[in-house]
Amino acid sequence: MVYIKLTGDNMKTALITGASKGIGSAIAVAFAQQGYAVALNYNNSKDRAENLADVICQSYNVPALAVKCDISDFNEVTEMFKIVKENFGGADVLVNNAGISCQSLFTDITPEQWRNMLGVNLDGVFYCCKSALPYMIEKKSGAIINISSMWGQVGASCEVHYSAAKAGIIGLTKALAKEVAPSGIRVNCIAPGVVMTDMMSSFSQEDLNELKEETPLQKLGTPKNIADAAVFLASSKADFITGQVLGVNGGFVI
Repeated sequence: MVYIKLTGDNMKTALITGASKGIGSAIAVAFAQQGYAVALNYNNSKDRAENLADVICQSYNVPALAVKCDISDFNEVTEMFKIVKENFGGADVLVNNAGISCQSLFTDITPEQWRNMLGVNLDGVFYCCKSALPYMIEKKSGAIINISSMWGQVGASCEVHYSAAKAGIIGLTKALAKEVAPSGIRVNCIAPGVVMTDMMSSFSQEDLNELKEETPLQKLGTPKNIADAAVFLASSKADFITGQVLGVNGGFVI
């Protein structure tokens, strides 16, 4: 755990799940650049998360906290939010980014693989939203940003369990946005396209080139593209936006 003292009473806190690498780490840095205190959730990548927290503290002069938690376990999520409350008071912004992916024929997906995919990618979002809302409701403000996927919008062959989980995030976003809007809380969703992260490591260069050609903008996304969208949705510039799905996919899905 890495922590430095708050620099001001009005500083807001952003909690990002799956923040040790890829899209999550880019989102954490983007919020730190905006002056947020950041809580970085990780499950397995302790060194990477704590190193990132150190870099954020030193580079942007904001508090940073690395917290281990398996978001598919409600008890661990509850403990994580307890730690965030003790150190920062609570999370003003929650970015549900943590997720796993797997390519497999539907007929080869085992019940265990199905349960694991939904446990991390969908149950985790539910658990984190449930734990974040009491603080936000009390303050009558807050922003929740859920990271889905363009495959949650249109489905992907050989990724049925992944597509189902990401589609569930979209449904959760739309319904929750309506429910908590009277409390001044906004809930939105980002649906990334093909973004160059560790999840793409199994793809050959030929596959990546094909995906690039299929993308109308003729390029693949970067973690920063998603981070910039997250910061926008959390900002006052988006204060009349809730229950929406923002596609950041280079035109791949329209």
